[in-house]
Amino acid sequence: MEYKIITKNETETILLAQNFESEKFPNMIICLDGELGSGKTVFTKGIAKALGIEESITSPTFTLIKEYDGELPLYHMDLYRLNGSIDELGLEEYFEKGGVVVIEWASTIRQYLPKERLEIKIKVLDENRRSIILKPYGQKYVDLCESII
Repeated sequence: MEYKIITKNETETILLAQNFESEKFPNMIICLDGELGSGKTVFTKGIAKALGIEESITSPTFTLIKEYDGELPLYHMDLYRLNGSIDELGLEEYFEKGGVVVIEWASTIRQYLPKERLEIKIKVLDENRRSIILKPYGQKYVDLCESII
């Protein structure tokens, strides 16, 4: 099952992400994919804002993981520059740390992802509009999608 949403601008993308946060739960895994500049970090900014995180959210491209303190911890991963195995990075440990995990370029580690997760594919339609396709894996993620759409 997939759900499709069209956002008309960056503000709508942020508001959509904030709706996800309103249904947050510990160990929530959100996997983002889309071309460069499609809005993956913008989506993460919306989640962070709703978690009460005041820090500026930037893509952790060179550090791979940034941690933020909020209502729940936010673990923001950007795997664009990941080369090789993730075994020594400890990424999988974050899946059970009780926070919200947002993974940009998640398809690069598909074989390591938890069975239950929410995959979000962001496609650029034009300069402002984005097609956001939600694909839940597991009942709690189906329920999440149903509650916000």
